[in-house]
Order: sequence, then C-alpha cells, then structure tokens
Amino acid sequence: MLEEKRNIHALIEKEAPSLNNLLDPNDVQEFKELTNELRDTWTKKQVFRTETEMRMSVLQDAKYPTKASKYWQCVREQNVFLENLMSLSFDARRNEVKLKRLEEKLLKEEDPLKRELLQIDIDEKTYSVANMQLVARDRMREIKLWSVLKKEFDDGSFDTQDVNTHQLDSYHLIMKNKAETLTSGSSQPEVFNVLGQLQTIERVKKSGEMIYNKKEQLTNDLGSKPD
Repeated sequence: MLEEKRNIHALIEKEAPSLNNLLDPNDVQEFKELTNELRDTWTKKQVFRTETEMRMSVLQDAKYPTKASKYWQCVREQNVFLENLMSLSFDARRNEVKLKRLEEKLLKEEDPLKRELLQIDIDEKTYSVANMQLVARDRMREIKLWSVLKKEFDDGSFDTQDVNTHQLDSYHLIMKNKAETLTSGSSQPEVFNVLGQLQTIERVKKSGEMIYNKKEQLTNDLGSKPD
C-alpha cells in the first residue's frame, strides 16, 4: 500500500498535460516520454546522508577522535532525525485532514472554475503526501544507520548514560589535533582560542577537579529531597 502511495508515476502523468501552459509541445512530449525515468529518479534520489558521508564527514576522526565521542555524536544525530520524523508525522496528519476537506468541498461545489481550483489543490496535497512519505522513509533509514553505528562504537569502555564523562579526554585530543594544525599564518584569535582551551583542559586534568564520582555525588545531593 505504501509503495503505491510513493509511486508518483500517475501524478506525473496527470500533470503532464498542464505543462502545455509552461512548455512548448515538443518539450511536453519529451516530458511524457521521460515519465518512467523521472519516476525512477524521484524514487531513488538522495535525500539525506549516506553511510559514507556519516562516517567520513560527520564522524571524522579529527573532530571525534574517540569511540565515545563518535557514539555520543551518533546519539545527537539520531535524536535530531527522531524529532524531525515526529514533526513530519504531525505535518502529514494535518495534510491528510486538509486533503479530506478539499475532497468534501469538491463534491459539494458546483461552480466549474472553483471545482478546477479545488482539484489543483487536491493534486498538490496528494503530491505533498508522496514527498512526505519519501522523506520519512529516508529519515528512518538514517535513524537505523545511526543505531548500527552506536552499537559499533559501544565497546563497553565508556559511559553510555552520561555524555559528560568522556568529554574531557575527547576534547583533549580534539584540541591537540587543532594545535597541530596551527601555523605562522593562523590568526591571533584562533591561536588564543585553541591554546587557551588546550591549556585549560590540561590544567583541569592535572588538578583532578572533574573527578566524576564527586560530580555524580554532587548531582545526587542536589536532586535529593531534604529530610
């Protein structure tokens, strides 16, 4: 059923005659001949990131040098796609209601021109449904890929419940990577920012002021109810 909804072949064919208002007859004819190819293009077009882009661009080693940092970025990315998928679901529900209203109006409308306008709105909403389903499918594909990557990076060596616990070590490596890229041509603010963060991280690690069991106790104390 869903495959049929996502198949826009009928929608493209239906709209083809209307292109006479925009294209010359030869182009309209060629458009009709390309209908199957255009449906295939629409169906397989890239919407969101591929696994290659996720691994090489989003989770690049210089920015996320540890398995923990990669894992937690996967969490962030997956959550963004979850939120967007939920919003898209609400939009799709609204669109379906609007489509039903338009169809009801069309049944009652007697004026030919108003009926024509209503039919255009219905066709546009129907195409929107197909687009939303295509986007939803690809959002779900990426959500599942982030799940696979999370499992891959979770080797049991770091905390998967509190994002804070890995960050000092991960940021240390990140700032080291950035410091190694500084040159005589680097701007003074860039040098100041990178070296300032690197020095701060090294001082904090040396002082032990971010010992996690102490921070966890502090968090528990703040959240506990008074006797």
